[in-house]
Amino acid sequence: MQNMQQQWQMSYLFGANSDFIEELYEIYLEDPSRIDSKWRSYFDTLQEGVHKDVSHQQVRDKFSQLTSQPQLVAGTSELANSQTRVYALIAAFRAWGHKFAKLDPLLRQELVRPYELDYCNYQLANELEQEFWDDYDLAVAQKAKLKDIIAKLEAIYCASCGFEYNYISELAEQEWLRSTIEKEYLNFTLTKAEQLRLLEQLTAAEGLEKYLHNKYVGQKRFSLEGGDTFIPLLDRMLERSALAGVSDVYLGMAHRGRLNTLVNIAGKTPEKLFAEFDGNYPQADFVTSGDVKYHKGYACEYITAAGHKIKTTLAYNPSHLEVVNPLIQGMVRAKQDLLTSNKSAVLGVLIHGDSALIGLGTNQGVFTMSRTRTYGGCGLLHIVINNQVGFTTSRVSDNRSSRYCTDIAKMIEAPVIHVNADDIRAVAFVTDLAVNFRQKFERDIVIDLVCFRRHGHNEADDPTLTQPLMYNKVKQHPGTRTLYARMLISEGIIQEGDEVKLFEDYRQGLVKGVHINQAKMLPLPRYSFPIKDFLKARWDDKVASKISKSKLHKLAQIITDKPQDPEFKLHPTILRLIDNRIAMGEGKQPCDFGMAETLAYAAILDEGVGVRLSGEDAGRGTFSHRHAAWHNMNRQQLSVGIYLPLKNAENNSLLAIYDSILNEEAVLGFEYGYSLENINNLTIWEGQFGDFANGAQVIIDQFIVSGEAKWGNLSRLVLMLPHGFDGQGPEHSSARIERFLQLAAENNLVTVTPTTAAQIFHMLRRQAKTKYVKPLIVFLSKRLLRFKGAMSQVDDLCNGEFLPVIGDTDAGKKAHRVILCSGQVYYDLVQARSTAQQTDKVAIIRIEQLYPFPQELLVKELARYTNAKEFLWVQEEPYNQGPWLQIRDDLEACLSASKRIIPLTRPRAAAPACGSPHLHQEQLSTLLSAAFGKL
Repeated sequence: MQNMQQQWQMSYLFGANSDFIEELYEIYLEDPSRIDSKWRSYFDTLQEGVHKDVSHQQVRDKFSQLTSQPQLVAGTSELANSQTRVYALIAAFRAWGHKFAKLDPLLRQELVRPYELDYCNYQLANELEQEFWDDYDLAVAQKAKLKDIIAKLEAIYCASCGFEYNYISELAEQEWLRSTIEKEYLNFTLTKAEQLRLLEQLTAAEGLEKYLHNKYVGQKRFSLEGGDTFIPLLDRMLERSALAGVSDVYLGMAHRGRLNTLVNIAGKTPEKLFAEFDGNYPQADFVTSGDVKYHKGYACEYITAAGHKIKTTLAYNPSHLEVVNPLIQGMVRAKQDLLTSNKSAVLGVLIHGDSALIGLGTNQGVFTMSRTRTYGGCGLLHIVINNQVGFTTSRVSDNRSSRYCTDIAKMIEAPVIHVNADDIRAVAFVTDLAVNFRQKFERDIVIDLVCFRRHGHNEADDPTLTQPLMYNKVKQHPGTRTLYARMLISEGIIQEGDEVKLFEDYRQGLVKGVHINQAKMLPLPRYSFPIKDFLKARWDDKVASKISKSKLHKLAQIITDKPQDPEFKLHPTILRLIDNRIAMGEGKQPCDFGMAETLAYAAILDEGVGVRLSGEDAGRGTFSHRHAAWHNMNRQQLSVGIYLPLKNAENNSLLAIYDSILNEEAVLGFEYGYSLENINNLTIWEGQFGDFANGAQVIIDQFIVSGEAKWGNLSRLVLMLPHGFDGQGPEHSSARIERFLQLAAENNLVTVTPTTAAQIFHMLRRQAKTKYVKPLIVFLSKRLLRFKGAMSQVDDLCNGEFLPVIGDTDAGKKAHRVILCSGQVYYDLVQARSTAQQTDKVAIIRIEQLYPFPQELLVKELARYTNAKEFLWVQEEPYNQGPWLQIRDDLEACLSASKRIIPLTRPRAAAPACGSPHLHQEQLSTLLSAAFGKL
């Protein structure tokens, strides 16, 4: 047992700190005089018994063995001395001091000193009065009595803050944090002006909540009370960020404290907020449904205490809590991409709930994206409003499986700082530390603001039903503002009664519906572009998507130019692709989907419009049709390993083509956020298969399809969703057209099913240039990517436009049956019609745009067939899926009252498609036979 304890003790010396000690030992071997005498003496012991002729490498090997297997040396005389055990105790405080920190403002549990922090377990009980080196960092080490060393360590690591950083593998980051914390925490002081500012912010936070509580009794507001310190924390964060060179801050948060943040940080006037409480919701012209007050966003130019201006935006967010977080990442990255330098001047701040942070999968994606080339944004600052109860879960063990809700952040080795919200000085310190760390290392960092919740989940909830003991403590807590005011009075910073006057002044401002200091927050316009141009636009406005033959030929040359580097070896498949695309550009063979798409991007870039494309395998395309990124067969380094031919088409425009992480919800949220902040460029997300959009359904429902109706968000995001029933089974067939059409209303989307390469070209060009800014949902056939019948001549790209309805140029006007369809089934129908020799009798019309439904165009096309008696809608999807049930009213509205449309589909089904290729083909044959047989 004693031997095990010795092994455990020494693990702190040769665990997280082994890199530092090994580096020190390397210096010792080169020149012992360069290191401190205490370390020189220790390393000298390693040389005892070693012959002078033994090489340094052999000594290094011995030391490596010691550090990697501390149990081998735990009991040896050279390490079992008192100083070494003191070092182990110091390391333990740095690693585990947070377990003994006084973090709970409610003081619900008496803390028990952890085994790791008990000096008795290091055999140091009789040495408290002896002097030791207080650190194994030579730059700061000095001698002190052991009892004083322990007291200092406890004052730093076991007081109002719990610091977690020892798991960080980047030694520079870990050492910076340790040095800053240990040098500055105990000496950190606030000026009188700073203390008064903090009191003012606490007063604003508490004052608004109490005013709302009394004036709007029982109305939901998701009060911040108990977490009031969050407002002065944000104010301080903005102050320090501005000093560090930050110009723009984007905030993402859910409900708790949102109204307070809107008013006291984002600049929304109390008058506007009260109007919403009174039921008056003035909406913009294009906002139809609006949203509840605690989902809304706002933006202002925040004026800090030092007079710096910092643009502050609180993003709109629905009830799905953390789902706004990837949007903030996208908005931040979009803003950063527009900057030529100092990208860290744009900061994303994510405000989490304790249960939501670790409980909702969105954040796993957010952390995964944080340091990637594709989605990274110079580090995010995370703030947890930790009310210690989450929703209504009675026990922590029911809420999560880890010690802290912040443990999820350790997956990217982000430092975590837990802080007691009642210690305002400590909160100010950790805020400064977090901002400085982010600016220096451009890495995520987490502040866990441990507080409580004065009321229930909402103001109509009785929390004593599930947390009776906790709320006995809550009732006894006087409030953070009261505690801080008492402290300032005792220190002579303010006089008795000053805090009462401050509170009353704030309340009087609320009575008038204004901020006390309106100049602190200057409202920013909702849009950074002329919104009127977009409001007037219609989906059928003419958009010039064609280009000249000379321009197309030039662009074709650009996208087929090979890398100039002779060391860049292309894959044989790419070489064949280049030859084929050269022939397509010269008009020697028709263009396939990949060539048309690439030419569209080239033309868009050439006109100064940026293109961002991401998705799983987006570079080559899931089905190897795009090949927008060419890989060097000789090298894999990112800087020389990938060539983007479209880069040659850039004209003061931005091109970004990335393969995404495997998380549809986070990625699509990011791209939507990116598109909001970069409205004039084209942002595209491609699902590897169309049904993979299922994983991002929250983003689709809450943002993409309803963001404009609720909040006025404008986005020209493109969702490319491979779709088509090709016998590949249930999960690789359907992009769920029916869901998107069910969600389509109030001109919120454009949904298309392009069936030719020219349609792809004009569709993308139209989306990039139109003033009708709506998300575009593309149901893209996998089978047609290389299908000869779907290829287009160069002339079709140079002329024309996107066609919402494509008529039948082969059928005679005397056709007695008209088939309406969309997507790849058109080509199955054409082949079956030819086989049945019914080209003169049956016309086939393609509806390429399903929403907004092109009624006038379809009516015009149907008018050609005056002899038609039978009208069919044919789809390859089951009856209860696909477009039919969503567009049948639109279809029938195109016919006279005496005529009706008969649907031909696969049978109703629970799964999108069958798993057997044989059954798939059998169903398709039955469908086609019915289309050209007797009805």
